[in-house]
Amino acid sequence: MEDFKLKSGKVIEDLKIEYATLGTPKKNNQGEVTNAVVLCHGFSGNYSQIKLFEGMVGPGKPFDTAKYFFILATALGSPGSSSPSVSGLGPNFPKYSVEDMIFAQYSLVKEHLKIQHLEGVIGASMGGFQTLQWITSFPNFMDWAIPIATSSEVNGRALARSAALVDIIKLDPAYKDGHYAEQPRKGMEVYFMGAYLWYFSHEYYSDTWKTKDELLKGLKDVGLGSDKMDANDIIWREEAMMNFSVTKNLPKVKAKTLVIGVIEDEIFPPSSYKAIADAIPGAKVFDYKSALGHIGCARELIKARKVIEEFLK
Repeated sequence: MEDFKLKSGKVIEDLKIEYATLGTPKKNNQGEVTNAVVLCHGFSGNYSQIKLFEGMVGPGKPFDTAKYFFILATALGSPGSSSPSVSGLGPNFPKYSVEDMIFAQYSLVKEHLKIQHLEGVIGASMGGFQTLQWITSFPNFMDWAIPIATSSEVNGRALARSAALVDIIKLDPAYKDGHYAEQPRKGMEVYFMGAYLWYFSHEYYSDTWKTKDELLKGLKDVGLGSDKMDANDIIWREEAMMNFSVTKNLPKVKAKTLVIGVIEDEIFPPSSYKAIADAIPGAKVFDYKSALGHIGCARELIKARKVIEEFLK
């Protein structure tokens, strides 16, 4: 896409959106695709994140590849699509919003793929943000939506968490206000260690590591995994999340909506996802227990299989 204008008024030249499709498009007599479903990925994901929904994807399963034509896009700002690192602009890459992510996806769907209407939108965590942005920005464009383990805005502990984690990277002298030649490795390691503490339930940590030494080594190993990430990409994405809010627009949603949550989620607890269902007309809510906490929103979504199947009938 050329000259993509952001909500801020700034322009991304030659915007790139990485995507893949799964399933076969079905068309009506007018040649219009009628079974398209957008699946939005989480914070650290990309177009391939659909594979994390274990036992949920494939012929005869809830996310039925024989029934639906899935559009899997890597969000604006995530590596694979245009981002500070992919563009080569680093800190000069313009700041963007979740709304910008969805307007880019809308252009992909409508202008590039020539799809005039979606059957549905699905997304977990940051993908849930995107799902909520889809159904509030384009309320007549889809029939149904399933936002999972998410919130309609970032505030309270979730906001404090993101702000503190971003500062950890920025305070590393090697960050150099984003003008680094090499990644600010120490800041990135501690960022990932800090983020990891929120992903799982309290029980998970005590059950997984039996001694203090095992826990601390495991935490250190998580930090070392940050070598595959770019600091500016992380910060730009975190700040987009921190500025996300669609709460006031939820009553205008027209799509049939099923909100799903994980009871032990430390990032988006029951109060967050239940508030979404309360605000959307006719929305239903379902939650389940998972020792995996927030991570259980994808890896154990199969616990919501029957509810999802009933919803999609």
